Amino acid sequence: MGKRKVSVLETERKVYSNDPPSNQVFNYANNYICTSKYTILSFLPLNLFEQFQRIANTYFLILLILQVIPWISSLTWVTTVVPLVLVLALTALKDAYDDYQRHQSDNEVNNKESMVLRDGEFQSERWQNVIVGDIIRMKDDEFVAADLLLLATSEPNSLCYIETAELDGETNLKVRQALTETAVIGEDDVPQLSRLQCEVICEAPNNVLSKFEGTLKLNNDTLPLSNDQILLRGCVLRNTKWCYGLVIFAGQDTKLMKNSGQAKFKRTQTDRLLNTLIIGIVVFLLLITLACAIACGVWETLTGDDFQVYLPWESFVPHTILGTKAGSKAAGSTVISLLTFFSYLILFNTLVPISLYVSVEFLRQIQSLWINWDAKMYYEPKDTAAKARTTALNEELGQIEYIFSDKTGTLTQNIMTFNKCSIGGRSFGDPADWEGNPIQLDDNTPKHDFSKNKWCDKLVWYDKMLVRCIEEGDDSCMQFFKLLSLCHTVMAETKNGKLVYQAQSPDEEALVGAARNFGFVFKSRSPSTVTIDVVDKDGEIKEEVYKLLCILDFNNVRKRMSVIVEKDGKIQLLCKGADTTVNARLSKDSADLLTKTSVHLNEYANEGLRTLALAHKELNRQVYEEWKEKHYQASISLTDREQKLHDVYELIEVEMTLIGATAIEDKLQDGVPDAIANLANAGIKIWVLTGDKQETAINIGYSSKLLTSEMEEVFVISGETHEDVKQQLTDARDQMKELTKQFSMHTDGAAMEDTDMRSGLVSFQEHNAGEESHPTGEESFGGFGIVINGHSLVEGLSESLEMLLLEVGCMCKAVICCRVTPLQKAQVVDLVKNHKSSITLAIGDGANDVSMIKTAHIGVGISGQEGMQAVLSSDFSFAQFRFLERLLLVHGRWSYLRMCKFLGYFFYKNFSFTLTHFWFAWFIGFSAQTVFDAAFIAIYNVVYTSAPIVMLGVFDQDVNDEYSLEFPKLYTPGLTAMFFNKKIFALSLLEGILTSCGIFFFSYGCLIDGIEHDGKDMVSLETLSFMSSSILIAVVTLRCALDTNYWTPFSHVFIWGSLAIFYIVHGILYSDVFGYEYVGSLRHMGGTAVYWLGLLLCVVGILVIVVSIKLARLLLNSNLSDKLRHKASIQRAKAGGKALTLRPKTSIRREFRTQSIRSGYAFAHEEGFGELITSGRYIRRGDNAQVTNQEPNAAAVNA
Repeated sequence: MGKRKVSVLETERKVYSNDPPSNQVFNYANNYICTSKYTILSFLPLNLFEQFQRIANTYFLILLILQVIPWISSLTWVTTVVPLVLVLALTALKDAYDDYQRHQSDNEVNNKESMVLRDGEFQSERWQNVIVGDIIRMKDDEFVAADLLLLATSEPNSLCYIETAELDGETNLKVRQALTETAVIGEDDVPQLSRLQCEVICEAPNNVLSKFEGTLKLNNDTLPLSNDQILLRGCVLRNTKWCYGLVIFAGQDTKLMKNSGQAKFKRTQTDRLLNTLIIGIVVFLLLITLACAIACGVWETLTGDDFQVYLPWESFVPHTILGTKAGSKAAGSTVISLLTFFSYLILFNTLVPISLYVSVEFLRQIQSLWINWDAKMYYEPKDTAAKARTTALNEELGQIEYIFSDKTGTLTQNIMTFNKCSIGGRSFGDPADWEGNPIQLDDNTPKHDFSKNKWCDKLVWYDKMLVRCIEEGDDSCMQFFKLLSLCHTVMAETKNGKLVYQAQSPDEEALVGAARNFGFVFKSRSPSTVTIDVVDKDGEIKEEVYKLLCILDFNNVRKRMSVIVEKDGKIQLLCKGADTTVNARLSKDSADLLTKTSVHLNEYANEGLRTLALAHKELNRQVYEEWKEKHYQASISLTDREQKLHDVYELIEVEMTLIGATAIEDKLQDGVPDAIANLANAGIKIWVLTGDKQETAINIGYSSKLLTSEMEEVFVISGETHEDVKQQLTDARDQMKELTKQFSMHTDGAAMEDTDMRSGLVSFQEHNAGEESHPTGEESFGGFGIVINGHSLVEGLSESLEMLLLEVGCMCKAVICCRVTPLQKAQVVDLVKNHKSSITLAIGDGANDVSMIKTAHIGVGISGQEGMQAVLSSDFSFAQFRFLERLLLVHGRWSYLRMCKFLGYFFYKNFSFTLTHFWFAWFIGFSAQTVFDAAFIAIYNVVYTSAPIVMLGVFDQDVNDEYSLEFPKLYTPGLTAMFFNKKIFALSLLEGILTSCGIFFFSYGCLIDGIEHDGKDMVSLETLSFMSSSILIAVVTLRCALDTNYWTPFSHVFIWGSLAIFYIVHGILYSDVFGYEYVGSLRHMGGTAVYWLGLLLCVVGILVIVVSIKLARLLLNSNLSDKLRHKASIQRAKAGGKALTLRPKTSIRREFRTQSIRSGYAFAHEEGFGELITSGRYIRRGDNAQVTNQEPNAAAVNA
């Protein structure tokens, strides 16, 4: 196994090929990867350190030490050491298993194999044994083992194609190219590789994915290196038979690992609150212990000294009659008081019972199983069930306020489909018959059969009218699809008789693929030609070869691309791009068509489709020749070449004729829009952090309902400089405040509505089942959205602007960050996590999401198309984003509710139990005598009271899962920790104090004047103990029953069974068989009317108060779940039932502003591919390379 090496602090890196001794001097990290938290040696100390961060564990350790001292302990040390060791051991085993899973994942990666040049030949070597300076040979579809300098490839001009989904989430192919000086190395030229002596001097290891700076010293020449020559770990080699690479960064130094956060110890907000509460409990314990100790000293001074004949002080105590009576009475009383302090400290330790943590861990484990066993979160196509990979965070799922989500593969399937189109003013794509009549789409609706076309793909199409238009040779349709088959940068090749397209973006592949299915098949290209097959009016396939004169490449400013082609002496400009840019360059003749097409574009955009406008223009040869000369001059300019080319493009892309528009669906995962809408209604803010382009992200934002037309405004932050970003953020903040103020003044109740929603209070209206419900008042405030591009985010995350960015982001319902690196994702999450008292969740499916998944309070991995790295680093995993809705609104809310009930009840029952000793102390001279017998104390939490509350914590639910999803506002109380907080804890403490007081004094009152049949006093320690314990068990058990909303057979068995067990255990323990000191107590007390009547009156008296308080709260301050339970019970009782609808609070209806959502368009590839194509460097050797010696064209000259 490889070992981790510690890299020295570097300012630059030097790497020597085929020279391991020189590289070893620098002690570079090898390729061994470790994402686990522990090793065999570090596990025990590190895990114990983490566990003792729980104050309760530290508290019990101190208590254990005190119990070893016999003079001060009235309880044996075994009662503490056994549960403490049990808790530590169970937690350690769970943590060990979780970390073992990480080790398994690491081993799987580390033991992958690559071909490495060793001793003059390529040998199969495990990844963990790869070192800096090694030369690696890779083949098609292999993962890159480390960060490599590309030396040579199988492709023309030493190009290679890589997929970077693991790094940035994008599945479109990217191009890398080796230097010409190293590209001469052939496939099997091992001797030349073995002789290669070069030195690479480059930047130190860093996390910047898009930049690399360095130089290569080879044969006394110094050559510049850039990101174009680098293959990063995590990439996949595509469509390249082989390539060679020199290892520059390995293991922890690779950019992938630099962008991956370290495994962190995650603790829930509940755990942190418990730590605080336990400190408060300890302070309370010390106060009552100190009070008892002082009272003991006073009692011993005034009274105890006089009774030493009967109760002598210990021999080491001053003034004891067992010694010389040396020392004063005050000194002796002080010593006894001090000893009593520690005795009461031990006696009152059950205020913080260690069984609390055992029960909490058990509940979390069961809650995790509910998630694992939920059939509604099972994804059958991939045979993948939901999985809770950790058991420590379940209740925190019910308190999520911020979700940070990846886009590609998380919200979308990353599958583009040609959905609709507008041609010549007619819209196609909706199901229609051959006459154009609409038809109903259902499971039986026949799809059009494209099988007559041998090159057809898997396009699903229901509109027969478009097919008919093409078969009839409609000029507009023919022109439309010819443009799609010609205006692109796609490469084609034939594999096993099948035509395969390699596109730089999935949307461009979808457009060319659509044309292919409709009979306009792009077959091949050369640097100066494009060949397509076209189905003519007679159904015959004809090959058409177009001369490619120039490609006017795409960039983010132009938002369009064009090609100039020639056929049969006819020169055409074909253009496709964002409708806003294309429409501005149309001739007046297209005005009528533009009006119709714009209507269609709006319809498509409202459906969340990605749109493009198509236009063309016939060029006069003289005009083209004049433009060609201007283009040539711009292409050879040494200054401002890019701007000059842009200006030249603008000259010819004018007065175009509109053809139509395309509409592509970036297929969302099933249920994503509804899930996002429901999560937003629950008060959860969603931030999308994606590596995609701004336009793509915005489009998905609308189609997924993350951005909606109801929003007051969607701001775009696109500044390049620090000042620009600051100004845009400030303007957005000010505008949001102004709009919010105007809305508040208009509604005069928005603030109150927000308060009600946050507290879970919603009013209802009833209507008969089957009737449509109508909102009767003001629609809620639309809120804001904000979109931030990558350059602006870099500035926004700077120290001077991060708080402004946070303020603006938190004012919005939705935030989209584009072109984000993996580390920036983690930085955004960390910004919100550290400065907002809110729980964060990050969800993603690729290695580029690992860093933010580890940073967030809760990380969720989706087992998608980008590998399993995100899943292996996550706390919860499943197959589809839509399951997040159920995870949070059902399992998360239930877990939070159950845990809150469990904690409130647990503290209550232990306060009631422990503080009974305090009241007893006033009657026994504060001697630390227990009111309950030792056996009862030992098993009170474990046997008598644990089962009912555990069953409540496992099964209880206020409403069922359907209501939880139908009424997302049920989730909002968790956002403010409404169900368990310091106030709830204080109320539990107060209730426990009052209950303990009632139990003791009622028991004492029943027995103090009681007379047996033989005239003896009924009161004794044994009878008082049994009477008090009986009332205590009855009260706390029935109190648990009152808190149970959802009764199961288990609930009945364990609640009523706990009462039965109390009497069974006491019947056995107090029988004559064991000779226990309390023998006969049950038999004796059970035969008296005082016991049963007193038990009944005390239990009823205490619980009547509890029931009265609950009833008052339901009548005066009921929450949404209370109302849902009430309405559900009415529905069950009445035939026909009544449906429920939420009725907003206000009564003024707001007119929403309409705004265009055509902010995205189907064009997501990078600039520069046109140059590669026309230069010939992009053309693959083989069947597709038709022309090898063409005359240079304008585009080639430009290259």
